[in-house]
Amino acid sequence: GLELSPCVGANSLGPAVPWRSGGPCKIKRVRTVFKPEQLERLEQEFLKQQYMVGTERVDLAATLHLTETQVKVWFQNRRIKWRKQSMEQKAAKLSQFGVTQPATADSTDIKDHEEDTVDVEL
Repeated sequence: GLELSPCVGANSLGPAVPWRSGGPCKIKRVRTVFKPEQLERLEQEFLKQQYMVGTERVDLAATLHLTETQVKVWFQNRRIKWRKQSMEQKAAKLSQFGVTQPATADSTDIKDHEEDTVDVEL
């Protein structure tokens, strides 16, 4: 959900700081805190398939008492984590054989999965 972040006022440490000059205060999203049971189920589903779409996502969201967007963003963030772990494991295996990898990720990998870099919830 969204909650309006109060502007810093006179009773605070500084002057009022609007998001844009003359505009409203910045809207700050409250971070979703998942229950352990929800995380366990989400992880189980991720092991089956890394992409959850359509009615499957709607059904899972309803079962877990989450919004479809929360499930979608969780899967996006989990794919990013999974890719990072995979790259770290690959680097560790290569380093056992004395092979070093460049510090940057393969540019084709980044382009192929650009839609997964979203980390916000609307």
